[in-house]
Amino acid sequence: MAVNVLIVDDSAVMRAMIQKTVQLSGLQLGEIHQAANGREGLEALEREWIDLVIADINMPVMTGEEMIEHMQASPNLKTIPTIVISTEGSQTRIDRLQRKGVHFIHKPFSPEIIRDKVKNVLGKGVFHERSG
Repeated sequence: MAVNVLIVDDSAVMRAMIQKTVQLSGLQLGEIHQAANGREGLEALEREWIDLVIADINMPVMTGEEMIEHMQASPNLKTIPTIVISTEGSQTRIDRLQRKGVHFIHKPFSPEIIRDKVKNVLGKGVFHERSG
């Protein structure tokens, strides 16, 4: 099963880094979509079939947390697994997101951390066999 991924981050460099990491992870990829803020992320979610969202928290226009709140209010979007990759230091905010079912990775990260988190969230079945 090919997995369609949406990467939401206001930094084009960070989006490219996350995309490259996901591409090299062994994940059976379909399409990768990108958005520069939460509002663009929601627009992509309404327009495209997305299996996994990887998002930052702190972005202009609409934060990742606001985007996640909108996703959870939508019957069509609330079941999409979400991983937040952020420099967020507030444990209260991290705990609040995790209570909503969001998975969290701190920046900076290694490619292995993203690969392992995606495996944990989606299961090994969506990875090519050679990636273990």
